[in-house]
Amino acid sequence: MLRSEELAVLEQEIVSCRRCPRLVAWREEVAREKRASFKDEVYWGRPVPGFGDPDAGIVLFGLAPAAHGANRTGRFFTGDRSGDFLFASLHRTGFANKPVSRSRGDGLRLSGLWISAAVRCAPPQNRPTPDERDACLPYAARELEALDAKVVVCLGAFAWDTALRMLGKRPKPKFTHGAECRAGSLVLLGCYHPSQQNTFTGVLTPEMVDAVLSRALELSGREKKDSGDLVS
Repeated sequence: MLRSEELAVLEQEIVSCRRCPRLVAWREEVAREKRASFKDEVYWGRPVPGFGDPDAGIVLFGLAPAAHGANRTGRFFTGDRSGDFLFASLHRTGFANKPVSRSRGDGLRLSGLWISAAVRCAPPQNRPTPDERDACLPYAARELEALDAKVVVCLGAFAWDTALRMLGKRPKPKFTHGAECRAGSLVLLGCYHPSQQNTFTGVLTPEMVDAVLSRALELSGREKKDSGDLVS
């Protein structure tokens, strides 16, 4: 089976998943009630699959869909402030053809990068339980098996700890911004999560994210593309 076909099969499994009753109830409640500013939109309201370049050497690994971001749009970091910050950096560093991500049909393309997350359903208060995290782990593991990834950039401590758990890395290295560790054939990089709590306070700056993404590109052994060369 071709890599793209394997990822497509996995995507269908992910979007139909109903393993975690609490998450199913919450994501669907949010999709029904909506935020006032999005009252005329149809929310995705399902688990969110990974997306990007099937030939990616780098995986960007987040926490979970935002209730009114990816749970609304159906694509990670799409339609929220965290995504605005992140995609601006992905565009500057040559991974994305656009500096913004608004919807699944907006023409955004990624090169050399795949975006995934530890948990695929929006959790209440952005806090999945350990059981919910573990129920989702096989999806990320299968993505990594299908991809030819060399580097996993973990956005935040939750993603870092989940990746280490998934890869069986013991003892677990401590999460810090810019941390690096090898787990089998992969290199894990730590990056603060692009949440508003971090970006609005200056804990995470554009230069800090750019530096981590540039380091990931260096470790992946692939050449940097100019964002203007990516086809929309």
